[in-house]
Amino acid sequence: MNFSTTLTVKWFPLIALVMFFLPSCVTGTAHISSELTPMELIQRGQEASDLNKFSLALQYYDALIERFPTQTAAVIAAEYEIAFIHYKRRDFDTARTLFNNLLARYTVVDAELLPPQFKILSEIVLESINETESRRQR
Repeated sequence: MNFSTTLTVKWFPLIALVMFFLPSCVTGTAHISSELTPMELIQRGQEASDLNKFSLALQYYDALIERFPTQTAAVIAAEYEIAFIHYKRRDFDTARTLFNNLLARYTVVDAELLPPQFKILSEIVLESINETESRRQR
């Protein structure tokens, strides 16, 4: 065996292994089962977000909003989580816009039927954004 053959034989298993796992590391479009319920989509999104897999989490929340637009409580939960991901990424402009859009839902007739925790949490996070930006300007 010559040197290049020895090198190829020696490193081939490692190269094959890397090539096999590499696609799973790349951020892309996830296959999200159409059989998942809104609560399962939220749970999977939260799990992904907890692992800092924000792109994957956003895909779960977007799937929920697209598939279940009439399930208002679940949509509001997904909208809150999307805004919170932008907050965690320190994309405060986008987060502020999304939280304000969410809070606008609580100003319409029948707003008392909406889950109150997302209004409260949105107000808290908006206050935190304002405080953070205020400290930056000093």
